[in-house]
Amino acid sequence: MNDKNETDVLQATQIVIEQALQRLGYEQDMIELMKEPMRVLTVRIPVRMDDGKTKVFTGYRSQHNDAVGPTKGGVRFHPAVNENEVKALSIWMTLKCGIADLPYGGGKGGVICDPRSMSIRELERLSRGYVRAVSQIVGPTKDIPAPDVMTNSQIMAWMLDEYSRIREFDSPGFITGKPLVLGGSKGRETATARGVVIMIHEALRLKDIKLANARIVIQGFGNAGSYLAKFMHEAGARVIGISDVSGALYNEEGLDIPYLLDRRDSFGNVTNLFQQTISNDQLLELDCDVLVPAAIENQITEHNAPNIKAKVVVEAANGPTTLEATRILSDRGILLVPDVLASSGGVIVSYFEWVQNNQGYYWDEQEVDDKLRLMMIRGFEQVYDIHRTRKVDMRLAAYMAGIRKVAEAVRFRGWV
Repeated sequence: MNDKNETDVLQATQIVIEQALQRLGYEQDMIELMKEPMRVLTVRIPVRMDDGKTKVFTGYRSQHNDAVGPTKGGVRFHPAVNENEVKALSIWMTLKCGIADLPYGGGKGGVICDPRSMSIRELERLSRGYVRAVSQIVGPTKDIPAPDVMTNSQIMAWMLDEYSRIREFDSPGFITGKPLVLGGSKGRETATARGVVIMIHEALRLKDIKLANARIVIQGFGNAGSYLAKFMHEAGARVIGISDVSGALYNEEGLDIPYLLDRRDSFGNVTNLFQQTISNDQLLELDCDVLVPAAIENQITEHNAPNIKAKVVVEAANGPTTLEATRILSDRGILLVPDVLASSGGVIVSYFEWVQNNQGYYWDEQEVDDKLRLMMIRGFEQVYDIHRTRKVDMRLAAYMAGIRKVAEAVRFRGWV
């Protein structure tokens, strides 16, 4: 990711935040507060590597706004992590929590590293080191981490254990996305994908398209993308295209999703096993009913947006569509379900996990899924209603829905 893209992600977010607050009637002082996180911590983490040498990693934790309650958001381990990206992601988490009406503000963390080139023990030492570095500003009533890109339930377990050692008491509510035996919630691992499925159902209903036999294209085959492919296949839809970092696969009749799921590695790579592949750029422009960007930022831009043939775009990734591309898709009548709405299933079920940890009572998976469905549909209806009545695109509508709760909390507290 180049420096321009790093800035663009944050700047684009700030532009829409300002537009949303202006539309809602807030003054400039509120806009200035909301455009930046309230605190950002940069840490240096020394890790003893397996060869005996010490390597120093850089990490971040951004807390956008805690007027509503503790901040909440994932920790990603990735070579492209940078401060502006983490800041933007924490703002998006505030919006997700606002749309879902959760008692949280947005947080986000990350470490610049490549887990694919690290051993299990090196990853454990890095995970524990990150918690030690940020331990003063996180906790079950301050800031609650969760899994994100290239982190998982095992990494959350190490982080929980390290935090419990520091605080000298067991604190399962400190972190979500944990293994079930350590207080994790049923349905958490699949939550983001299930939320996207619900959004696809709602969007196709508005377009009067039946999910059975609908043509689905999914960019990205990590946690969200692979589960989404599985759920779409099981629902009778035709997943005609998928991709990973190595390339993309396409079959107009529908791909053999169970086979691909069986062959993918732990980082979501599977296309490297095939010779007949297409590029990611070609994948995005396939003729389909639903396109789901589930990879990284800035994938649909002003350059390829005029060529998008999907009737519906549902953003499972964070920030996959630029502002100019959003305008182009909206003008072309393509229904865009934005990331802060479509991918909020993860934080909703993380909230359920935190609630279960706090009360010491755990729900079955059906109860989790039912509650998730109600909250996702309520969020979609709220955003679509703003889009329709205020004559704004779906992204701006989602920002208006998401920022309103935290802005009101700030106003009642008398901060501005």
